[in-house]
Amino acid sequence: MILRGARIALDAKATGTVDLMVRGGRIAFAGRHSRDTDSRSPVLDFTGFLVLPGLINAHDHLEFNLFPSLGHGTYQNAKSWAADIYRPSVSPVKEHLALSKHARIIWGGLKNLLSGVTTVSHHNPFDATVFDAAFPVNVVRHFGWAHSLDFSPDLVERFRRTPQDWPFILHAAEGVDEHARSEIGRLAALGVLSERTVLVHAIGLDQPDLNLLRKRRSALVWCPSSNISTYGRTVAAAVLQSGLRVVLGTDSALTAQVDLVDEIEVAQQTHQLTPEDLFEMVTTRSACVLRLTDGEGRIREGGAADLVVVEDRGQTPAEALQRMRPEMMIVRGKVRLVSPRLRDRVSVFDDGKWTPISVEGKGTWFTDVDVPALHEETVRVIGPEYRLAGRRVSP
Repeated sequence: MILRGARIALDAKATGTVDLMVRGGRIAFAGRHSRDTDSRSPVLDFTGFLVLPGLINAHDHLEFNLFPSLGHGTYQNAKSWAADIYRPSVSPVKEHLALSKHARIIWGGLKNLLSGVTTVSHHNPFDATVFDAAFPVNVVRHFGWAHSLDFSPDLVERFRRTPQDWPFILHAAEGVDEHARSEIGRLAALGVLSERTVLVHAIGLDQPDLNLLRKRRSALVWCPSSNISTYGRTVAAAVLQSGLRVVLGTDSALTAQVDLVDEIEVAQQTHQLTPEDLFEMVTTRSACVLRLTDGEGRIREGGAADLVVVEDRGQTPAEALQRMRPEMMIVRGKVRLVSPRLRDRVSVFDDGKWTPISVEGKGTWFTDVDVPALHEETVRVIGPEYRLAGRRVSP
């Protein structure tokens, strides 16, 4: 297909008005009269719209996004939070766990798709039986993983087994007490801090820890909503201004009833970051930290066709992320989500597969995900008042 007439994001500030061709899941720039333009390709008029690179959510637990927030008050560290909320035989946890994990994970994928995300880092090993071509978004495939020092006794062995060109991702320094603050030093002593190490949360960083992480060129996934609701605070502004590579993640609804659009707003309010900083955190910088190599996080010739279409109000690409509402989502060259106002423009792809989905406070879209079947299974197990990241959903 050819997207004609839209402004195309070149970086956080710059755009260009060029025809964008999507062929074989890849991006190509084509002039209006280019010989490369295939006359059989559908031409979609997107005058009045802005095309952004698909966003990257650097941390999510996809299977927990239907859950309510769990816990009582704030905690000193992740271990105490986990001990408090782990009640698998007690409501509401038992009802949510009764829903198939497959269905819960698809809901997590939908949460991301509806907020402009085309690639998500799921904090569990990659499962090819779930994360196939039909899954709503791309899921990071190549990475090493451990939960944390407290819950992964084989952490060092996992790190050593991880290929050198993959990131190694783990929760660390998740809390505000001495137990949490000690973890950076413990990880350093174990030899698992390097340029491929990606720490999630790291609220307990002090200045020596920060200096060490910068020296080792490690990275940090920042989840401000989750941090504030669970521990009463998040990383200091000095961390974000230190030059450490920081990217943005949502965590799950267990601790943060947000999607990535919400989290961008929280991040901006928490530390008054510029729109350009936030844009990089969910595009190019995330792609670098997660070592994505297929053009994710940018719109470039030959790159993966992961795109977000939004209304053009004359804003920069970075400004477009503020309270963003996608009008269309293209994942690996396939339209996966479209708003009612653009539904007629993709009628050429209409084979009866589109189903509506409405999210409280967000809007209504059409998607190729089988929302009615997903809704029916969810209502049968949890009941009709379920919420996706804190918001009511209806097919």
